[in-house]
Amino acid sequence: MDVAPPGPGELQIAVAYCGLCGTDLHIVHGDMEARVRTPLVFGHEVSGTVAAVGAGVQGWKAGDPLTVMPLVWDGTCPACLAGHQHICQNLVFLGIDSPGGLQLRWNVPAAIAVPIPSDLDLRTAALVEPVAVAVHDVRRSDLQVGDHAVVLGGGPIGVLIAGVARDAGAHVMVAEVDVSRRSRIAGLGIKVIDPSSADMVAEVERWTDGVGADVVFEVSGAAAAARSTTALAKVRGTIVVVAIHSAARELDLQRLFWRELRLLGARVYQRSDFDRAVELLRRGRIPAEAVISGVVPLEETASAINDLSAGRAMKILVDVAGEAQA
Repeated sequence: MDVAPPGPGELQIAVAYCGLCGTDLHIVHGDMEARVRTPLVFGHEVSGTVAAVGAGVQGWKAGDPLTVMPLVWDGTCPACLAGHQHICQNLVFLGIDSPGGLQLRWNVPAAIAVPIPSDLDLRTAALVEPVAVAVHDVRRSDLQVGDHAVVLGGGPIGVLIAGVARDAGAHVMVAEVDVSRRSRIAGLGIKVIDPSSADMVAEVERWTDGVGADVVFEVSGAAAAARSTTALAKVRGTIVVVAIHSAARELDLQRLFWRELRLLGARVYQRSDFDRAVELLRRGRIPAEAVISGVVPLEETASAINDLSAGRAMKILVDVAGEAQA
């Protein structure tokens, strides 16, 4: 196998595991053609070890465990200059705008490498990126101890948001239509309801003694869920849009005005979110095993994509290095 050595300022990663997510499905199904140049190696939820160190890189050596915050910003645009580098106006997202981690060796800037402690196994460490998403979403909401949080959508990110919110001291309810996902969520001790058969507004009113939810996280991407957010939030409550909505959605702006609601977007993450995600996983505060449906070898990536597309799995990890078969 011919592998280019890491350039100056780069690390070469021996990839162990790479998680598959909804963004990867969008890429495979051709929904991101405006950004993706084919052929593309996708994947950005990665864990592994340092295989080689490029010139000028300090503090890393071969064998060090790590993950990657897959964002490269220009540092010169108005967003970066305002301190919002993670939503740089010219952001390069590794695995979408440039080659990602679904490969045996991956060269990345050392500045975006995140160390993994020795007591966090690499299989679990592949979840650091999606947990960082959840940490960022909860942080954006300003969630407080004792708050009531409703999570609309019980997929991997919804479950992780529920876990992070619960760890922060909130009362959490998840709305999910899929029966197998509801069963998995209930098994975590998290309140879960079926929004297709229950009156969501009435359920939240009962749950909060008529107050409404302090925070509503829209994670499903469904039009009906987006419409429901304003009806679920309390006076001066917060709505956080996490899902990528591919089309414009209806929203009750009268309710938004009447209750003085906050409507926030939450995109990707910052370095502090990664550090927090690592710590939560290391301490076992996040239900990692409940999110991982299975692990497949690299050659079964296509079948894993099919299973995810059909809703037959929650989160699938690709065992890039073949360690699960060793």
